[in-house]
Amino acid sequence: MPDTSLSTIAETLLIEGPDAITFAQSQFTSDVPALAVGRWQFSAWLDAQGRVRNLFHLVRPAPDRLLLLLRGGSADAMKSELARFVFRAKLSMHADSTRVIGIETALAMHDMCEEQGSTRLGCGDYSLALSNNHEMDNRWRARQVEGGWPWLPEALLGTCLPPALSLHRLHAVSLEKGCYPGQEIVARLHYRGGNKRHLCRVGLSQPVPSGTSLDVGDRGMSIALLDVVTTDRGIEALALCHSDFAQASAHLSATHAGQTITMEWLETWPA
Repeated sequence: MPDTSLSTIAETLLIEGPDAITFAQSQFTSDVPALAVGRWQFSAWLDAQGRVRNLFHLVRPAPDRLLLLLRGGSADAMKSELARFVFRAKLSMHADSTRVIGIETALAMHDMCEEQGSTRLGCGDYSLALSNNHEMDNRWRARQVEGGWPWLPEALLGTCLPPALSLHRLHAVSLEKGCYPGQEIVARLHYRGGNKRHLCRVGLSQPVPSGTSLDVGDRGMSIALLDVVTTDRGIEALALCHSDFAQASAHLSATHAGQTITMEWLETWPA
């Protein structure tokens, strides 16, 4: 059965003020001014080496207001780090972790709406709802694993390059906009290649915690599991795999905590 375990906390960061859009454009990977009011897009904040510090839904509820729904990590920690770059910009930031994420009825992809204290983000035939109802379940996680929408466990924050997470496919990275942290690395990897890890969906013979690193025999390599869910089809996960493994079409054996785990490749997404 699909995962209906404990609710996932919605880590959100509100950035608002006359300079909110300009500031976000200088820090995040997506084209922020192109985001229309009432819409959302994927975006990320990178470090100087081009690694993803935070991945998030970037929502524009109003012309001078942005809401970030983090896909892993702490909104309060991101606020503290971002504050170092504000300087004289006229904006305020507020981190919140009082709501949870749940699944709601259909809403067009990238649309958003606010109603009765709930914020909904359109995902096509369903929507993500940020709500104060802490009894909402996690059925949305299985659908997002199937769609290749990565969620970053704490141990992998600041370790993944955008191509490894297939962020170009999610339109989270703009190659046309001006400078932002890590922009030169992003451009170099896009035009010259060199990325060795890919985002894959795999089936697992048994459940393991999200964020687990699986050792692959004597090859000296590991596979990082981003998000592990229980679906009608069995145990599935989004995984970061070396390009050699990403081309595999058969089963692969790995170990974790002394146990052998069999993986089946289900889908691989482009860097």
